Amino acid sequence: MIVNIVLLLSTISIISSFKLNNHNIIRNYRLNSKLHSTKQIIAPIFEESCELTGITLTRYMVEVVAANPQLRELESLVIAIQTACKTIANVVERASITGVTGLEAGGGSINIQGEEQKRLDVITNDVMKRALRFSGKVGVLASEEEDNPVSVNNFPTDKYKDVGLKTTSFNSEVIVEETGGKFIAVFDPLDGSSNVDAGIPTGTIFGIFEEDPLAVCEISDDDIQDEKFTQCLVNTLRPGNSLVCSGYCLYSSSVFLCITLGDGVNIFTLDRQIGEFILTHPRVQIPKRGKIYSFNEANRYEWDQPLIEYVTAIQTGKGESGKQYSSRYIGSMVGDVHRTLLYGGIFGYPGTNKNLNGKLRLLYEAAPMSFLMEQAGGLSITGKTRIMDLVPTNVHQRVPCLMGSKEDVLEAKKYYDNCNDPEQIAKFNSRKVW
Repeated sequence: MIVNIVLLLSTISIISSFKLNNHNIIRNYRLNSKLHSTKQIIAPIFEESCELTGITLTRYMVEVVAANPQLRELESLVIAIQTACKTIANVVERASITGVTGLEAGGGSINIQGEEQKRLDVITNDVMKRALRFSGKVGVLASEEEDNPVSVNNFPTDKYKDVGLKTTSFNSEVIVEETGGKFIAVFDPLDGSSNVDAGIPTGTIFGIFEEDPLAVCEISDDDIQDEKFTQCLVNTLRPGNSLVCSGYCLYSSSVFLCITLGDGVNIFTLDRQIGEFILTHPRVQIPKRGKIYSFNEANRYEWDQPLIEYVTAIQTGKGESGKQYSSRYIGSMVGDVHRTLLYGGIFGYPGTNKNLNGKLRLLYEAAPMSFLMEQAGGLSITGKTRIMDLVPTNVHQRVPCLMGSKEDVLEAKKYYDNCNDPEQIAKFNSRKVW
């Protein structure tokens, strides 16, 4: 699995008052407050659509920008991400035919996380990096596959000089600073890649953070390979409640792109005949309670005691609902979260005795998925703490995770709240976050 952190040097401020131009198109808009902010955006409601194409993601973003002109640069990023997802979907689907399955370099290629790389890890990582880079918004990117962040040249300084356009270059200096505002894009281009050779569903996770305007950081080329740059990058990172956009793309029986801009969750399905993502699941709301739990039960006896007791209760029909839950676990976070969003229940990747903080990365897995889950009416916690409130202390920081239907997650939390075993409490307190 490969993960990148990309700083997008753009000025996007969210405002709540503006004038709308109809352009002879019927539009109605609803005002929604973001869960993580006092800022507001206007989300479109579509009363008319083409019978043959439906509402495409491209049109959806056009309408969003019509209502929120200041989000135009965010639109270009979403379009870049959807292009990357279409490309990755095609690469994954044809992997066995084109011979890009298996391990990178025949095995032995290890990323910065100490994980063995799949060939598709490397390919999909490159697709995502290029898509964001070609959007013209990328200033710096850091990859799980590289020891340190590296600079990215967006455009040559003289690319359009003949037509009188001023262009931007990051050749001489990497500046993690911009007047007015900044955004950080984080992504995991192929979640579940360990299963990809078997044709099991995989996915892409992405998030766009609102940068702290007080976090100022200037780094010269000479500093890119040292700790100063890495610490500078960490200082610009924000908690999940600063996310302005997040989503995932699931590569399965169909290709689904699920996205939130902070005003609810919408799922688009790729129509390969026209090459567009079509809105098929508008305003997704997770059921308040489900009847499916999704955990890797091979680790059951390594879990926290409160979690063992909770899962035992719902397995035997002794939980709050009085119903016996079913177990469904794919082993790909995107696939398991997608099912949980639609059917309800609870998904978890908890801490264990071996991996005390779990294995999910806070910044580019847990936080973006938590934002989606909350926007759909669910909850996401470590066991006791809301994941969206956690401030990253490390780019690759791991965190235990329980997310899903509100009533199911709250029920699980009660077992942790009522735990008074000194040994278990000491274990909880030894975690980096709790």
